[in-house]
Formats: sequence, structure tokens, C-alpha cells
Amino acid sequence: MTKNTRRWLELRVRCPVAGDDREVLLADGLIHLGACGVEERSGWYVSYFDEPNDPLGFVSASLSVLSNATGLSSIEVEHRWQLHEDWEENWKRGLGPRRVTDRIVVFPSWAPPETLHPKDIGIRLDPGMAFGTAEHGTTRGCLRLLDSVVSVGDRVIDVGSGSGILSIAAARLGAVSVQALEGDRYACEAARDNIIANRVGTQVTVTEVWATSRSLIDLGPVAGIVANIEAGILEPLHEGFKGALVSGGWLILSGILDHEWVKSRERAESNGLALIALDQDGEWRSGLFRCMT
Repeated sequence: MTKNTRRWLELRVRCPVAGDDREVLLADGLIHLGACGVEERSGWYVSYFDEPNDPLGFVSASLSVLSNATGLSSIEVEHRWQLHEDWEENWKRGLGPRRVTDRIVVFPSWAPPETLHPKDIGIRLDPGMAFGTAEHGTTRGCLRLLDSVVSVGDRVIDVGSGSGILSIAAARLGAVSVQALEGDRYACEAARDNIIANRVGTQVTVTEVWATSRSLIDLGPVAGIVANIEAGILEPLHEGFKGALVSGGWLILSGILDHEWVKSRERAESNGLALIALDQDGEWRSGLFRCMT
């Protein structure tokens, strides 16, 4: 049978025993399995995957991985197929214009704002299968910090660029060059479309790659880096962050839950970075650091 490339495997998982730590481990496990984002719906964690060659084998293997990650042997798992078009329609429900800062306004193509002020920076966004809308606290935190720190002429790296929203924002704020790094091909497609729609194609380059410390250093030196990815993935990249930044350069770290923040901050500070500003949005933390050496 020919595989239908326009459908996705939806995996729904739930811990039988509630607990913030276990639920975070569950969400992290889904990301490491290759999920294109994770949503929490009434106690279930819902994620989407490219269609596996062996779907039932993938579901079975996922159960084993998640059980090991959480230390629980009775995780509930359900799965079903969903058409790509249906997935996109689900994301569209309830999305509308959102003013994130005094001048940054994010809006989907199907719901433009009624008015924009002359000083406003309007970002048109269609996330598709990519993570990155102004509906999430980590994205809003990064946008607020970017608005406070990007200078005209900056060269920037966006690690885990998703929909491209942060790369677009950096370019619209004055960055002359933004390297958007993203390992998921569908996210790259969405990002390229959004970059064209926002007319920043001469400033932003999307590369389909999972960032490493080595690749970050090779792209430097740069004035700034923004990395909105979960804390466990940030950890091995710290040497690359430091090595890619110019002296006095800035780093925005996000995708960090409240209970993960102290460890993430201390890791950055041990690498010669000083915390300049902290953004708190619900349970999420985003930090702005400066390279002090």
C-alpha cells in the first residue's frame, strides 16, 4: 500500500498518577520521539508524528520509551490517524491578532488586525505543522525579550525556529542576518512561507538541521542567539552558545518551565553569561543573558 504523506499519526498519552514532574517527563519524551509539538487536553498529552513505516510497532515502542522516562508501567496510550488539512484547521480555531508588545502584533493570514499604528511591527503567521504562535507563553516571552534587545545591524541565530516567528521578529526589529535552524522539514516549509509573506527573505535563511554546539560556533560570531526549545535540549548546546557570541552578545533561552529555571540559569551563568532580564508567562520562563567575556 502506498503511504499517504498527507496524514499524521496522532498519539494521545496520559499518566495514571498525576504529578507535574511525571507530566513534564511525558511531554519531553514525546518531543524526543519526534513529535511535531505537544498539546495538553483535559489531562491527555496529544502529539503528532510523521507516518511511521510500522505504525503499530512505533506505538508499542513509544509506550516503552515513555514508561521508562516516567518510571510508570501503566501509561495510557491511544492513537488515530488525522489528515494534514484537519490538523491545520484545528490550529486555526480561536487564533486571532495578538499584541505582544507595544509594537509587535502577531496575526494569522485569515484574521488580520483591523488597524496597525505607524510604529507597529505586524507579523503575519501561518504555523502549519510548526510550533510557534503568539498563543504560547514561551513565544511571547521571546518576542518581548527580542523587542528589548535586538539592535539594527545585528547578526542572529534562531535555534529551533519552528514557524519562523522569532526569526521574522528579529529581522523586522533590525537584524541584517538571521540563521534559522530547524530539524523538522514541515516546520522549515512553514517558516519559509512565513518569511516570504513577511518580506524578510533577504535577511532570514532557513536551514534544515538539528543544531549542535559545533554548528553554532561555525555560524558565529553573532550578536545574538534565541533558543526556544525545551530545557533538556538546551543543555548540550551551552558551549556552542558561548562560542558563537561576540563579547557583549546576547542570548535568549526559553522553553523552560518554572521548576527547571534555576538549573538552566545556573548552567548559563557557569558558562560566563549574566542574566539581564527574566520574562515570566504562566508556568514558562524566558531569560535574557549577556556574554561577559
